[in-house]
Amino acid sequence: MIQPQSVGIVTPQTAHFDTPLALRSGGTLPSYDLVYETYGELNAERSNAVLVCHALSGSHHVAGRYADQPDSTGWWDNLVGPGKPLDTRKFFVIGVNNLGGCYGSTGPLSINPATGKPWGADFPFVTVEDWVDTQARLADRLGIERMAAVVGGSLGGMQALSWTLQYPERIGHAAVIASAPKLTAQNIAFNEVARQAILSDPEFHGGNFYEHGVVPARGLKLARMIGHITYLSDDSMGEKFGRSLRHGKAVYSYDVEFEIESYLRYQGDKFAGYFDANTYLLTTKALDYYDPAFAHGGKLTTALAGASADFLVVSFTTDWRFSPARSREIVYALLHNRRNVSYAEIDCAAGHDSFLLDEPHYHAVLTAWFDRIKV
Repeated sequence: MIQPQSVGIVTPQTAHFDTPLALRSGGTLPSYDLVYETYGELNAERSNAVLVCHALSGSHHVAGRYADQPDSTGWWDNLVGPGKPLDTRKFFVIGVNNLGGCYGSTGPLSINPATGKPWGADFPFVTVEDWVDTQARLADRLGIERMAAVVGGSLGGMQALSWTLQYPERIGHAAVIASAPKLTAQNIAFNEVARQAILSDPEFHGGNFYEHGVVPARGLKLARMIGHITYLSDDSMGEKFGRSLRHGKAVYSYDVEFEIESYLRYQGDKFAGYFDANTYLLTTKALDYYDPAFAHGGKLTTALAGASADFLVVSFTTDWRFSPARSREIVYALLHNRRNVSYAEIDCAAGHDSFLLDEPHYHAVLTAWFDRIKV
């Protein structure tokens, strides 16, 4: 058996689209770019394509690394590559930076052709459904009529689910991992607190901070700290940090004393150094708005009646932000509609971030599922 390998050095590509895109929010983008990467080779039948959808802070850079950046390993590199669960000897894997992102696809940082300035706060609201529409257009550009599978974790899982509803004839399989059919009120509340941290930062300037040559770093830092708490479990925090004091004793100050404080501040500072505040606002709103059952009187079974793909749904026992109960809602609705669905509830202590890890049971489930897909 081949040992798992990296896909190696990768290079992003850009697809430009001149056809206007009508958005669910009522806005229209006259044109836009999508940055994407591919791994493996598209077969002669063009039947082995797998789209990987990213979560809130993810990007098109799913696997491999860049030649000029030794520490640039893709965010799901442990999953994608020769001999890995999503095996690039079999599949042609595509990663796309979503519209509104800050990694090269058209977003708030991009120039608004109507003004000659960055879109900033004027960039229109985008939804999960809009992202799926643009991904389908990219598939058209690549000559792919039908995806062998669409895969995603968290917000990426919502996109995979939406693919099965928007383009049921164009998708054979969907893996919905650590996700939910819609956010709970508590999840929306966490997102709102994070947004308020950004919106209330004096350097935000109503979203037009680019023109002022500043970054709302304090707001972004707080938003990331809030979010990061929800990505971890209490057990994982306790195991990693406990109540450890940096100085071995209390020094009675508001500076960093507990190791968990140091960790959260580090994560916040790092995030504020590379992510865009407007993209954060847009993406969390897309999370909040996603609810395929809304148009069906809140009935998820009715909403999923049009799906025809075979499903894998995965949850993690300590994920309290997207709990197993939310995944089971999806499973129940699919079974009610007599769809083929496999469900795995993985015992992992890492909380919501479990879907990013190289957990043996989790990867074994993914490997078995992908092995069954015929291309």
